[in-house]
Amino acid sequence: MALSQAFLDELRRRLTLSTIIGRTVKLTRAGREFKACCPFHNEKTPSFTINDDKGFYHCFGCGAHGDVITYVMHTANMTFPEAVDKLALEAGLEVPKSSPEQVAQARQAASLIDVVEAACHFFEQQLALPAGRDGMAYLQRRGLDPETIRRFRLGWAPAAGLLKGALVREGVTEQQLVEAGLLKLRDDGSLYDYFRERVIFPITDRRGRVIAFGGRILGDGQPKYLNSPDTPIFQKGTVLYGLAQARQPAGATGRIIVAEGYMDVIALSRAGFAEAVAPLGTALTESQIEELWRLADEPILCFDGDAAGQRAALRAAERALPLLRPGKSLRFAVMSGAKDPDELIQSQGASAMNAVLEHANPLLGVLWDNLLAGRDLSTPERRAALEQDVRDLTGRIAERSVQDHYRQAFKERLWTLFHPPRRSSGSGGWTGGQAGGQSGGRYSKPGFGSRGNRQPDRPSLGRVGVGVGLTRQKTEALHRTILLATLITHPELADSVAERLGELDFTDVEMDRLRQATLTILAQHGGLDFSTLSNHLRTHGVGPQLDALLRSNAFTHAAFSRPQADLQSARDGWEHTFALTRQKDLRADIDRMVNQLGQDPSPETFNALLALKNHQRFGGDD
Repeated sequence: MALSQAFLDELRRRLTLSTIIGRTVKLTRAGREFKACCPFHNEKTPSFTINDDKGFYHCFGCGAHGDVITYVMHTANMTFPEAVDKLALEAGLEVPKSSPEQVAQARQAASLIDVVEAACHFFEQQLALPAGRDGMAYLQRRGLDPETIRRFRLGWAPAAGLLKGALVREGVTEQQLVEAGLLKLRDDGSLYDYFRERVIFPITDRRGRVIAFGGRILGDGQPKYLNSPDTPIFQKGTVLYGLAQARQPAGATGRIIVAEGYMDVIALSRAGFAEAVAPLGTALTESQIEELWRLADEPILCFDGDAAGQRAALRAAERALPLLRPGKSLRFAVMSGAKDPDELIQSQGASAMNAVLEHANPLLGVLWDNLLAGRDLSTPERRAALEQDVRDLTGRIAERSVQDHYRQAFKERLWTLFHPPRRSSGSGGWTGGQAGGQSGGRYSKPGFGSRGNRQPDRPSLGRVGVGVGLTRQKTEALHRTILLATLITHPELADSVAERLGELDFTDVEMDRLRQATLTILAQHGGLDFSTLSNHLRTHGVGPQLDALLRSNAFTHAAFSRPQADLQSARDGWEHTFALTRQKDLRADIDRMVNQLGQDPSPETFNALLALKNHQRFGGDD
């Protein structure tokens, strides 16, 4: 939108900034200015000032600064043109158009929006009349109260001919009804109502103007859901149902939820999740994904739990790949025991829905699970095919830095998947699980490609973390760092090691913060992998500590702590290192037991001393 400075200055002049801000924020006059608690960050002492004479606001706490247009953009989650349009309407100004063609298009759009708004009002009226009793009964069975019906402007499309007759009497032409997608032209030239005997869900643009409709038939007719055809004011692949209502809540929460249907959005909103939207009966499009990213960095897709819903989620995941860029991705909420969000909320309540959202899977995990689904990896050729599929998948990511990180993440997962199991001593069997099929030939190192059937060396466990050249204090700190690093890279160990890690003393304050955050997250969430746990830790505010750990020398001294190490090596290495941390206490216990044996040479005392000696040998202290 190319607008003259004179127009923007006039827009700012006509609107009093304190009046606009004062609608949602409590203001206190301070001389010629106003003060308030900043709407952009939490504070108890007001540091937000508004100067009407100069036409700007400023927060001395967080640095927020701008004019009336900036304020509306940030608080209402609007683009610059949208904020200007909204304020111009309030100020009684007409936004200048750049060309005669744009003027003509704007006039046509305005005319059609008026027509669609009139149709929406007609549908709302019909729902409240005897003609709409079946529609009202359906909505009430779904648990909708009058306030919800009013807020979402739900309606009823009656039998054929009534809409046309009502709107033509108001001066709307048949041609306008056709252009608005409300009438359809038959092959014989006659016209008929596009929506007939359906519950109506108005579809709005980002500004909340009705531009189209969705209709649900009652009974067994087909299609079950019907959307307006594309028109000059409505293109199905660019619009999200509920967006106008969700924008401000999404700005406040930093989260946007994508459900599959109209009723899911309404159910989520009623349960307190007002930041919910839905595509219009099709797979999520590139345009809709970009729209979602304007509201949140990682939209949560919460599609139905049936096969169709999961296929739609997977299509969205694959469609997002070429669009990925730093900080922009998707997450996927999986519902178990419920078909869709509406059903989950009805049966288990909002808390169950919130738990599903909090455990949403990152895009990487969804793509990986799909790559492995139903796959037999028992031969080298099949494992090579998996590697090729990974290369093809990551090659679709256009942004180079994101593509590199995905390649590395998949390399680590492939290494873990293909790392050979260890033959357990004396049993003749194999230890360590194998995902995705039988082991067969194994890969020698992380990466795409193998070197035949050569088995890689297992990380050495003997004398791990001795810390040659280090003081005893630094060696003990290194051991604790190794223990923490191994648990973070292999969260599957939590059940067997977390309690003991929590009992150790960490002298490094920052590593102790990371340790506590790790144990807290693992206690709250099950089934995490290294990547997902890392995301949780960064969200928890210990990202710098995690980065410091990953740069530390723990991985040099203990190969088993590296992400690509197999789980059994990590488990053995953790136990070995933990035993080293206990050697000082063990030696003191042994000395006390030797003294006790001299005073009480009983079999019980001797067995206790022998057990301590065995424990000491297991820890590697020969």
